[in-house]
Amino acid sequence: MEIISFRNTLTVALSLAFMQTSVADNADTANKSNNPLNLAPGLNIQDYYTPQLYDTNIHTNDTLLRGTLPVAPNDFIGVPQLLRATLPISTRPDPHGGYSTGIGDLNLFDIFLLKTEGVQLGIGPQITAPTAAHDELGTGKWQAGLAAVAIDSSPRGLLGALVQYQSSFAGDSDRQHVESATFQPFIIHNLPKGWYLRSTGTWTFDLKNNTHYIPIGFGVGKAWKSGSNILNAFVEPQWTVDRKGEGLAQFTLFAGINVTFGK
Repeated sequence: MEIISFRNTLTVALSLAFMQTSVADNADTANKSNNPLNLAPGLNIQDYYTPQLYDTNIHTNDTLLRGTLPVAPNDFIGVPQLLRATLPISTRPDPHGGYSTGIGDLNLFDIFLLKTEGVQLGIGPQITAPTAAHDELGTGKWQAGLAAVAIDSSPRGLLGALVQYQSSFAGDSDRQHVESATFQPFIIHNLPKGWYLRSTGTWTFDLKNNTHYIPIGFGVGKAWKSGSNILNAFVEPQWTVDRKGEGLAQFTLFAGINVTFGK
């Protein structure tokens, strides 16, 4: 009886240990995929669909093609870097009463990871190039500024934010000067089996025209391993809870799939 009891106890202990390891592995997988400061190559396809702007029947859409590439420390720069490029394919109303679809303005930033233990901190320059296929899809201006990220990662999930500021310095002289800032919180709560809850609505401030809109998101996603890579699919409805200005998003459906490449 004692031997059987010991075996049962050992079986239960091993099962609990396996479950705890599995939960920890799933949380680590989700955190790596969702962390904007994760030092791994990545490819993201994300879509923001707004079915209606306030006080109009106009809809918009932005599909973001995004790639990230880590750079190891070297003799010239003693901290790791994370390069990120984002090219939107946008749909906007055109001057003829229809819609234009094409590439928008290309954004690049280079984040220097100043702190990698505990709360991760990164800051670096960014630049936006006027690559839009049509005037209504971009600003027509070269813009430059800074991006800063702070992320606290734990088995429970992620908590942090990405802050960006940029201002135009060159470009089409007939187009309006641009000065803007954004604040994107990262609130990720891990669930079992790679599932997680998320809220990442980007607060946008047009400093030139003194307008803004603040969306709050609540969505769900799942991250899982595929060989040495991590796949991550999510959907996050976002509601605008505060705004100032015209032609701003009332509701946005944010969805996407992220691929984090392993070694």
